[in-house]
Amino acid sequence: MNLKIISNKNVEIGGLGIPLIFNNILEGKSLDEAHAQNVFYDPYIGMDAGYLQVTRLSGLAPSLLVLPDGDTPFEAYNPLLDDPTPRSIVFEGFYEWMVYSKAYAEQEWQGVEQWNTPRSIVLKPGELRQVGLKLVVAGQVKNLENKLQQQHRPVAVSVPGYVLPQDVNAKLFLNYPKAVKSIAVYPQEALTLKAAENTKNNWKTYLVNGKKWGRARVTVTYEDGLVQTMHYKVIKPESQVIADYGNFLTTKQWFDQPDPIFKRSPSVITYDDDKKEQVVQDNRAWIAGLSDEGGAGSWLGAMMKQLVSPKAAEIALLKRFADSTMFGHIQYANGPEKYGVKKSLFYYAPDSLPKGTYDQHINFKTWSAWPTKEANSVGRSYNYPHVAAAHWVMYRLARNYKGLVDFDSWKTYLTHAAETSLAMTRLAPHYAQYGQMEGTVFLLILKDLQAEGMTELATNLETEMKKRALHWRSLSYPFGSEMPWDSTGQEEVYMWSSYFGFQDKAEVTLNAILAYVPLIPHWAYNGNARRYWDFLYGGKLQRIERMIHHYGSALNSIPVLTDYRNHPNDFYLLRAGYAGLMGSIANITEEGFAPAAFHAFPSTLRNDGISGDYGSGFFGYAVNTGTYIIEHKEFGWLSFGGNLEKDKNVIRVKPVTAAKNAVFIAPAGLWINLEAGSITEISYDLLSGDVHIKLAPGNAFTVSASLRYEQTPGEIEKGAYEISKIEKTPQGSYHIPLQQEAATEVVFQRNKL
Repeated sequence: MNLKIISNKNVEIGGLGIPLIFNNILEGKSLDEAHAQNVFYDPYIGMDAGYLQVTRLSGLAPSLLVLPDGDTPFEAYNPLLDDPTPRSIVFEGFYEWMVYSKAYAEQEWQGVEQWNTPRSIVLKPGELRQVGLKLVVAGQVKNLENKLQQQHRPVAVSVPGYVLPQDVNAKLFLNYPKAVKSIAVYPQEALTLKAAENTKNNWKTYLVNGKKWGRARVTVTYEDGLVQTMHYKVIKPESQVIADYGNFLTTKQWFDQPDPIFKRSPSVITYDDDKKEQVVQDNRAWIAGLSDEGGAGSWLGAMMKQLVSPKAAEIALLKRFADSTMFGHIQYANGPEKYGVKKSLFYYAPDSLPKGTYDQHINFKTWSAWPTKEANSVGRSYNYPHVAAAHWVMYRLARNYKGLVDFDSWKTYLTHAAETSLAMTRLAPHYAQYGQMEGTVFLLILKDLQAEGMTELATNLETEMKKRALHWRSLSYPFGSEMPWDSTGQEEVYMWSSYFGFQDKAEVTLNAILAYVPLIPHWAYNGNARRYWDFLYGGKLQRIERMIHHYGSALNSIPVLTDYRNHPNDFYLLRAGYAGLMGSIANITEEGFAPAAFHAFPSTLRNDGISGDYGSGFFGYAVNTGTYIIEHKEFGWLSFGGNLEKDKNVIRVKPVTAAKNAVFIAPAGLWINLEAGSITEISYDLLSGDVHIKLAPGNAFTVSASLRYEQTPGEIEKGAYEISKIEKTPQGSYHIPLQQEAATEVVFQRNKL
């Protein structure tokens, strides 16, 4: 497209957009039809280096790259809100590639910090400017970066990603034929970049450290004038982020006041961070009713935080909640619906309750203000994983720590977790046919039942779960839900398909996940599992809009990282899975508030106002966090979730995750997990293959570490690992007494074949 001024005056163009119209209208489509006919699209808002990637729902080839042609920087990504096509749960909407956006920034987007500096252009009479886009067909989504290189486009790879804790030593690798002319950081004090030696194939290498909390933009100008921007989110060290989160939940969100009608006290309740107050009434009953994702999210997050970083004072509060409000009110504790989970404790029944019960400023004349019968229904399966997960965490705390939860109660909590899982299939069979968000917890419960020798419950649970998995195996695309298309059932479908050996369905599911979990040099979109309607059901600003790191990011990282550990040479899987994992904590504020998601519209670009369904995503972080050590053929030795140093023939890594309880050493295929205790250092001997880990000193609650490990089958064939001088318990784990003043060392020796 050519722009030419035909008047005799200069003309300033402050808004220029190119509509990007691709078919993602799912109205009336079955999953089979949608996967055959529709596509996903994700933007890299990276100026001259920007692009749009378009992928089939199946994740299979071909994919498409939309690249700039001529002087067409990708400055902003603007929703076409005036398009007449109805936006709804079956259609996210169309967008436009903004080449210039200064006029929008000064008017429609006024006061909002944009991803890139908004610009305009002044054309003189007769002056010609060419703008346009070109379409390039690529292979599968994993091939997009290779295709970009073939097209002589800039490619950026950041390790461990674009969400950057302040204590992480990160690396940035850039591939572009031209030299770097300059690099600028905005805000200037946000992070530092230091040039390092180029790789063997001449990738430009930079050492990156986050300094100031918040959004940061890196602008690279190459000697040919091409400008590339990369977008980071600098956060506190993970341990501090999670500590802040737990504290916020158990102080600002701790609801402990008389509540005789709805019986929600004590609990962790929804919070409005704009108003700095708890949400005790909402016309969406579940938001104030402690159930469904939007109401259970906060207490679920508080529970899962204890799995990552247990704190006695917080656990004491949560035990009160679990033993009274949850088991007995949210969940039936007896009767024919025992273990059934209600849809909401809050409900709308003005005719049967005292005058003044309800806030007169809230419009309750809506379908979502459930009456008593609807609120008490146990037929929604999606409510069960939250409760099962809470019981399971209490079991783990009782079993593996001293004095945090009464040790004698571990069996009760594990039984409750299992019975809740079974009740879902019995009391909510319709929705239970679908994959559940957090459904991974059912597999974790099963494995613990098996380890504890609780054979009858384990057999019953495995039988019921296999019925579901067999149903999924019969479907071409086995991840439906109550929505026409969804991005949350894939997690559980993959985990059970893999467990039962249905590898064909596991692969179909993984490919579908990779289609909507992009790798993009932008913290907001990197690893961001596609979701666009849950602001309606779990947010404060309610509209159809791409959600930035909604709970799907971390949940979908579970199957991606699980598959990576089975295929440790697949660098793409590690990057995509870790991006989703870290995206889940990117939006937690400096104070510790965790929102439902971040708003992507350029008119907003901020966190949503309420906590909503965030906790489901934190489940994904809690059960999936870990440190990864790899040797990349181009980039050398790298660590995700740790700071790495190479000392001659020894690789040493200090974990920087909040839990510091898991590590995967890719060249050895070794996956080490601690159910109690934490790791301060990992050493990997390149000559012998032996692994040494140092465990942090014990304390009053953690007197011993509980450790399990497994190895990728392909690596076992090269030599299996054994722990020297430590006996395995009947439960299949290793209990290691911890020194109280010094580190305890555990050695994994590799048998040579």
